[in-house]
Amino acid sequence: MHYDLLVIGSGPGGYVAAIRASQLKMKVALIESAEPGGVCLNWGCIPAKSLLKSAQVYNYMNQSDDYGITLEGNINVNFKKVIERSRKVAKRMSRGVEHLLRKNKIEFIKGFGKLAGTNSVEVTAADKTKNIFTARHILLATGARSRELPNMKQDGEKIIGYREAMTLERLPESMIVAGSGAIGCEFAWFYASLGTNVTLVEYMPSIAPLEDEEVSAQLERSFKKKGITVKTGSSVESVNTKDGICKTKIQTKKGEETIEAEIILSAVGITPNTGGIGLEEAGIEMAGDKVKTDRFYRTNIEGVYAIGDIIGGPALAHVSSAEGIVCIEKIAGLEPEPLNYNNIPACTYTNPEIASVGITHQAAKEQGLDIRVGRFPFTASGKANTAGEKDGFVKLIFDSRYGELLGAHMIGANVTEMISQIVVARNLETTAHEIIKSVHPHPTMSEAVMEAAAAAYDEVIHL
Repeated sequence: MHYDLLVIGSGPGGYVAAIRASQLKMKVALIESAEPGGVCLNWGCIPAKSLLKSAQVYNYMNQSDDYGITLEGNINVNFKKVIERSRKVAKRMSRGVEHLLRKNKIEFIKGFGKLAGTNSVEVTAADKTKNIFTARHILLATGARSRELPNMKQDGEKIIGYREAMTLERLPESMIVAGSGAIGCEFAWFYASLGTNVTLVEYMPSIAPLEDEEVSAQLERSFKKKGITVKTGSSVESVNTKDGICKTKIQTKKGEETIEAEIILSAVGITPNTGGIGLEEAGIEMAGDKVKTDRFYRTNIEGVYAIGDIIGGPALAHVSSAEGIVCIEKIAGLEPEPLNYNNIPACTYTNPEIASVGITHQAAKEQGLDIRVGRFPFTASGKANTAGEKDGFVKLIFDSRYGELLGAHMIGANVTEMISQIVVARNLETTAHEIIKSVHPHPTMSEAVMEAAAAAYDEVIHL
């Protein structure tokens, strides 16, 4: 059968692109070997947030006395039900994607898709039968998987990746988390909150190493207060899983030490799913292990496009979706603006949460920029105090000459909901004084943005 567009991969890049193409009157088919919604919806963003919510509720119950509420008896974690709830949420959202595909008249083709010549895709079904489908345009959105290191090969039982971390049969007594990006930090906080003895190992000098240094330092303080052992400037050298325990050699700043844990979670990044999909045979140009594209996601082969984790941008669900929309609108003959990768928000859903966009303080210094920096601590926020969520702050970085908002770095409760106003403000080229003069509701966490802008210009702080 012939289509206007074939999309390989049904993650947040692929299914959003397919829907936008259908809205623009294209005949579309979506090819997927697993569940609709891809890793993000089934094994990443969505079920992980369900786990984190369960941990948050457990924390609130244990801290209920702080709010004047006394709970009688023991508060216990039913770990099996925590996992079951997470899987139910993922399944419900996957069915939602299926509904959207049907609603937009998109054919869902179950199987593994690979390029098979000009304008053609070969799909191998679960029973190994193969079929060829053709289209004017083919979009690759195959995503990524957990990265494996040679000295930390995942066996799915003692050394696990993020998938296994979401479906463990019981709560482990101890765990080593290798890597402190968003995945590592979120799982470290989740398991520590439920009672697991967690050690977080990070090769870089600070955890959450892509964030502003002050944010990373605050998160480390919060983690240590939670009881998480943090080892920065350290690396896992080897793991011995004999006798049912992970005897792990870790090279630290002070020398080598051996730590024993029930499980090791490898959270050292992701690997793009570019193998076996016919890239080499098709002559697709690569940049390392990623597909090379132009700013409208066209590859060097006419009619073939790529978005998401298999190209060189940030590996974030919302980036994949935005790339898919730009790509499809360009194919349809519209004139979309290329994506501004300098204005992409990043979020980590620990407690406290992290949200950021734009340039960090250290990067501004390295570039020799003339800047003004404003900070507002949540210890001074009325809403944060009433909520019992005083850890964290909002930090804004402005260009000194014009007041341009160069970056925002937040750590605290609900900051992942607050970062969008900064993204919009930067998109509209809003200045510091416009933020200061925009009335923010009181008491809210979000008024910390106004207060941080005022602090950058030594204006009055209103508590």
